[in-house]
Amino acid sequence: MSTDIALEKRTMSKVTRRLMPFLILLYFFAFLDRVNVGFAALTMNRDLGLTASLFGWGAGIFFIGYFLFEVPSNLALAKTGARIWLARIMITWGIVSACGALVKGPASFMTLRFVLGAAEAGFFPGVILYLTFWFPSRYRAQIIGLFMLANPVSTALGSIVSGFILRMDGLLGVAGWQWLFILEGMPSVVMGFVTLRYLSDAPSKARWLDADERD
Repeated sequence: MSTDIALEKRTMSKVTRRLMPFLILLYFFAFLDRVNVGFAALTMNRDLGLTASLFGWGAGIFFIGYFLFEVPSNLALAKTGARIWLARIMITWGIVSACGALVKGPASFMTLRFVLGAAEAGFFPGVILYLTFWFPSRYRAQIIGLFMLANPVSTALGSIVSGFILRMDGLLGVAGWQWLFILEGMPSVVMGFVTLRYLSDAPSKARWLDADERD
């Protein structure tokens, strides 16, 4: 029994060190790309002629796209595998977020926010499902709590980073809010391709675990 307990602790420790920092980083970029529109609004609304009401609709319509595509996205994750589908989500939402720099007015702003919600749909529940592949139930509350740390961290660090990027206003003829969407969207694309190489779909495919740990 003591050998089994030692094996369990060793395996859970290795899995936690391998997966959690990476997944937290992914969630950091997901949350950052979701809320950066609030920082962009400081100058974007004036440039695009967005009223407070129009901006509110555009910011909120994100969740309509997210809601409509969340279940189909998770069904696709179960069918294609977490590694490929989470990478697809990240690459797609990163590209869409960066395309926020191309918005010209209220209609394109609202359309892009809806598409961004659809692109990101399924990421959070997909990660939660993915964690159940790796952690027995008695570990999950602690692990999910650790994963959720990315939320307040992204808010705190995101405000600093976003404020700095907005100071680039006018650089190369590009507005600060446009730089914001570009520079905060593209890292998600990069991390999507990293995800394809870094994550394993299930413990049985994790070559970074020893044979007894996979079993």
